[in-house]
Amino acid sequence: MSEFKSVYTMKEHGKINVRLKEIMDDRKITRNYLARATYTRFEVIDKWYRNEVEKMDLDILARICYVLECTPADLIWYEHP
Repeated sequence: MSEFKSVYTMKEHGKINVRLKEIMDDRKITRNYLARATYTRFEVIDKWYRNEVEKMDLDILARICYVLECTPADLIWYEHP
């Protein structure tokens, strides 16, 4: 028997959430503005905004943090199952 747990579903190991929408809404920043300011396609920012990021691009995360003057910990959090 393996000493490592197998990963079967998101429910079993939790989920990473993005709270970009809350930060942007608090600061009254639009997705169009953030896309232009970070030199990122609107569709990419929209996925982050809707918490539908499938793969975390650290360069985009760094650009968002730079423009919003925040840290990655302000944007993402782990939801335990």
